[in-house]
Amino acid sequence: MTRARLALLALMAATPAAAQIRPFSCVGAEQVQDDVFSVPFDRGSARVTEAARSALAAAEEALRADPDRVACLLGHAGQEGGASTSIRLAAERARAVAAALSSRGIERDRLRAEARSAQFSPRVRAAVPPSRTVTIVVLPAP
Repeated sequence: MTRARLALLALMAATPAAAQIRPFSCVGAEQVQDDVFSVPFDRGSARVTEAARSALAAAEEALRADPDRVACLLGHAGQEGGASTSIRLAAERARAVAAALSSRGIERDRLRAEARSAQFSPRVRAAVPPSRTVTIVVLPAP
């Protein structure tokens, strides 16, 4: 082996392993009753506004209380454009909430951002306005 290759192998062995992504699923998250928070959005927007402050603070508190808990961020857009535009907007909203929680110090691997279609979510159909939210569901500890 060349000296450069040996040096590279030594460096790799001394470097700590990268963090593993936490394996969890958001399937069925809509059924969770406790620690569910709603972040409102303006029509056609994925910008987190001041109106999200209390929901973000409550979700942050629940996540900080137990480092084993994770959260599903379920973005909704309803009929704000065509089907693909709505799903894209829902995904952007979910990612925006993930970024907001991450900026508050919540590890990104504890957050799963997903777009959801309003017709499949009873919780979203009950919200006002129903289609312009991200539902934060802090899952129970494993």
